[in-house]
Amino acid sequence: MTESSMPLTMRYAAHTDRGLVRRQNLDAAWAGDGLLAVADGFGPPSPTSLVSAFAIEAMATAPAPPPGALLDGMRLAAQRAADAVRELITSDSALDGAGTTLTALAWSGSELALVHVGDTRAYLLRGRDLLQLTHDDTLVQSLIDQGELTDQEARFDPRRATLIRALHGGDNTPPTVAPQYDPRPGDRYLLCSDGLHAVLSPFVIRDTLLRWADPEAVVNELIVLVHRAGAPDNVACVVADVVAAGR
Repeated sequence: MTESSMPLTMRYAAHTDRGLVRRQNLDAAWAGDGLLAVADGFGPPSPTSLVSAFAIEAMATAPAPPPGALLDGMRLAAQRAADAVRELITSDSALDGAGTTLTALAWSGSELALVHVGDTRAYLLRGRDLLQLTHDDTLVQSLIDQGELTDQEARFDPRRATLIRALHGGDNTPPTVAPQYDPRPGDRYLLCSDGLHAVLSPFVIRDTLLRWADPEAVVNELIVLVHRAGAPDNVACVVADVVAAGR
């Protein structure tokens, strides 16, 4: 059996934090066998329904895909999440204008798939290189793509949190689902909301991922660093390691 065909085993940790400025925590995180996810809710909160958690729950409770059909299964789960969020918001007037981003990593056997919509992100640390796996669905990112803004200008643009895709109460395009190739033991994945990646630089994120061996320790340290930087937003964070089978 080749390394790329070995069944994947993950060791993981997840945490959310209200931050130091927001009155409520609208972010959600999930880490369980076969699925890791973060979601960043926005709009008016409801006392009974957290839209971000609702989206993740819809994915987590979707039927498990049969062997060899992870991508098809995740496309159905992503559509299920989009439909669930739309139905929730349209059924509760208190949630008018609400919505959520969603970024998830799913695995089955030796297959790995990434699910994404919005500006929550997924990163891969391989060796000493930190790779951003997702592309922000934001107005500012679209302007960068068109050559109308530089990365440096985008950091200070007041529109940087304006989403052009998310799950909400209107017609939802389901999250993008893409395969992730060649997962290797030693790979470390980070899923996070912009309450983390908009506050900590990629260099700080990479160095923190490198410094700590245990995913729980990494998650805790990232939250500490966000607090030291003022924690202006809610934070959702999942760290997961690919480990050799049987370890």
